[in-house]
Amino acid sequence: MKLCDLNPGPGIGASAWHVEIDGCGLLMDSGTHPKREGRDAMPLYDAVRERPVDTIAITHCHHDHVGSLPVALRHFPHAHVMMSELSYFIVERVLHNSVNVMKHQAAELGIAEYPLFTHREVDELAPIFQGYRYNREIEWATFDRTIAGKPSPTLEFFDAGHALGSAGILVRGKEETLFYTGDVCTHDQTILKAARFGDVRADVMIMETTRGGRGTPDDFSRENENEKLIRAIEETFERGGSALIPTFALGRTQEILCTLALQMQSGRLKKQPVFIGGLGRVFTEIYDLQSHRANRQHPDLQLDEALDLSVLSRDQAARIKLNKNRLFVMTAGMLSENTTAYDLAKRMVEQPAHGIFFVGYADPDTPGGRLKAAAPGELFHYCDTTGNLAKRCDVRDFDFTAHANREDLLELVGQVAPHTLILGHGDEPAREWFKAEVGRRWPSIGILVPEPGQPVEIPNP
Repeated sequence: MKLCDLNPGPGIGASAWHVEIDGCGLLMDSGTHPKREGRDAMPLYDAVRERPVDTIAITHCHHDHVGSLPVALRHFPHAHVMMSELSYFIVERVLHNSVNVMKHQAAELGIAEYPLFTHREVDELAPIFQGYRYNREIEWATFDRTIAGKPSPTLEFFDAGHALGSAGILVRGKEETLFYTGDVCTHDQTILKAARFGDVRADVMIMETTRGGRGTPDDFSRENENEKLIRAIEETFERGGSALIPTFALGRTQEILCTLALQMQSGRLKKQPVFIGGLGRVFTEIYDLQSHRANRQHPDLQLDEALDLSVLSRDQAARIKLNKNRLFVMTAGMLSENTTAYDLAKRMVEQPAHGIFFVGYADPDTPGGRLKAAAPGELFHYCDTTGNLAKRCDVRDFDFTAHANREDLLELVGQVAPHTLILGHGDEPAREWFKAEVGRRWPSIGILVPEPGQPVEIPNP
C-alpha cells in the first residue's frame, strides 16, 4: 500500500489523500485550504499526476473536504465520484455556493484566479456523482479490471456522526485494509447521533486529530453547553438586546436550530422568528427532507415547521431594529467580511445590551477571532475596511464541537487496532499528543505523519 497526503500545508487544510492498493488508485477527499486563496488553496494534485486515480471518494461536504472536487476531476477526468447518499443530496449546493463566493472574492479582493470552476462545470459534472448507503461494500476500481476478471478493491462508508452525510471509509484490498476516519463525532449531538463505526478493524488507519491539543473537562457535557447558551440568550433578552449566533451553514446551523426549537417547544424560550442565512436555510430544508435517512435525535422534529425561520439579507440586516429581542443564527461562523453575520456584529459589538455567542472555532486572523480575543471594553481591530471597534457587548464562546474529543479518538485507535497509524487534520501539538499517547499505550503501532506531497510506502508486517 502506498499513501500520499496532498494537503498543501500543515494542520487543518485541504484534505486529500491518495491511496494505491492492488495496483489501483483512490483519492479520498478533495478539499480547499480555508486559510489560503486561489490555486494555493488546492491540494497537491500534481504530486500524483502520473499515478492512477480510478475513483474519488468524499467523506463529507464541508469545503475543506470537497471544495476542489471539480478541479480534481480536471486532473483525473476518468475517475468515478462516490459519497454517501446523504452527501449526494448536498454536494451540488456546496459547490455552487463555492462558485458564488469565489466570484465575490474576485470582484472585491481582486483574486484574478477566481473562480477556479464555474456553475456550468458543476452542472456538467453532477451526473457522475454517485451516492451510496452506509454499510454497503462497493467495488471501485476500473471497469477494465472487472472485465479482465481481476478482483477490485472495495470501499464501504460508515456513518461518522459529524454532519449530515459524513462518513469514514473502509478500503479493502486483496491482502490489506485501510480505514480513514474523515471528520468524526463520537458523542451524540443535539440533532445527530454519534458515529457508527461498529467493529471496524484495519491494517492502516488515517485519523483526524482536530482536538488533540485540548483535553476534555471532567464536567463537560452537551447538556451543560446547551443550558449555558440558553441562559446567555435569556440574559440578553432581559437587557433588551438581541442575540447573534454566528454558525457554519452545514451542521452547526442545524444543531443550534434544533436546540432553539426544543427550548421553544418546552416553553422556556418564547416562540419568535429566528433570522437565518440563506445557505443555512437551504441545508436546514435538506436536513428536514432527509430526516428519515439520517441517524438523528428527534427524527420527527422538522426544523422548518417547528421554527419561524426568516432569511435575512445584508440589506435587511442594515435596517432591522436590534432592540426587539431578536434571534439571529447567521451563516459565517468566523464573521467573515461581506457577510450578513459580519454586518450584524459590527452593529452590535459596541452596544452592551446585545450578545454575540460563538459555537465553533474562529481563526485568530478573522474578525470573529479578533473579537473573541479582545478583552471586555478593549478597542480591537475588526478588519481593515471597518477599522477598530470597542468590545462592549456580551461575547461568549460555547463548545458545540462536531469533532470527537481526543480521549474517544484514542479509544478508536484501540478498537481499529492498526499496525500503522497516520495522523492528519490537526495542528502539530494535536498530532504530537496522539504520537505520545498511542506510543505509550500501543508501542507496537507504527505512527506516521507524512510530508505533503511525498508518497509513503506502508510496510505489511
